[in-house]
Amino acid sequence: MPALNIEYTELELAAIREAAAADGKSVKAYVHDLSVREQKRRTFVSHGVAFWNAHVEEFDAAFPEDAPGAGRRGGKCSDPAAA
Repeated sequence: MPALNIEYTELELAAIREAAAADGKSVKAYVHDLSVREQKRRTFVSHGVAFWNAHVEEFDAAFPEDAPGAGRRGGKCSDPAAA
């Protein structure tokens, strides 16, 4: 199975060990689960942004009082996961 060798400062590693212990996990399991969860979050956000951008005109037609000018820039969202 593919693996990574990641370097941390002593301070970073101490914080990771503490967080892993608080979750009742080994450092390896903690870092694995954290990285997988982040990738899933980014995918979810990306799909949510795509859905919004595809349907923003429908929303504006159905709720004109919430149309652009109510805090949205032109109605479209940028994908924070792409940043």
